[in-house]
Amino acid sequence: MFDSELLTYLRHASVRETEVMADNRRVTAAQDNGNLQVDPEQGQLISLVLQLMSARRGIEIGVYAGYSSLWIAQSLPAGGQLLACDTDAEITQRAQQAWAAAGVADRIELRLGPALATLDNEIAAGMAGQYDFVFIDADKAGYIDYYERALALVHGGGLIIADNTLWHGRVIDPDDSSTDTQAIRDFNRYLHGDERIDLSLVPIGDGLTLARKR
Repeated sequence: MFDSELLTYLRHASVRETEVMADNRRVTAAQDNGNLQVDPEQGQLISLVLQLMSARRGIEIGVYAGYSSLWIAQSLPAGGQLLACDTDAEITQRAQQAWAAAGVADRIELRLGPALATLDNEIAAGMAGQYDFVFIDADKAGYIDYYERALALVHGGGLIIADNTLWHGRVIDPDDSSTDTQAIRDFNRYLHGDERIDLSLVPIGDGLTLARKR
């Protein structure tokens, strides 16, 4: 969306990362899958929106190295709680180290295993309508299923956030029929037609969709 010079300016003029956040992001960016983390301007926007909502309880689907969790957890008040869902025990060890270093580990419960099972368990446990927000940043083929569970778990006025909804511009490439690209197209189309929500796809980072449950 931005050329490198303008993006550098945007980050210098806006982003306020803590030292722990910046270190976590730089280490992750140097890895082969460094593109799996959110951009700092996305993390900061999510944090600000959650503070404006006075959010206290949320779910993150897709933790990876914990960068987005740092932004989310710092936005929560004392006693706030983030249920962080992932399947990778190894990479989330680094996430837990970062959470501890940032002093927010007590606000985050890491739950390893398939996220759909975790979400279904939360619904079965009577947690439907008890969450303020859900952040989705995991396997693209699962987005619609995650969204439906999220819609059940957040209360009216709650927020569902989804990353990668512009998918590096591939959503408009007529020659790209890959599974992930089609999954994002299907997800965007699904939400656009869903009258249960208010919707905005924000052109920041790789595309960040905000869906408010009516």
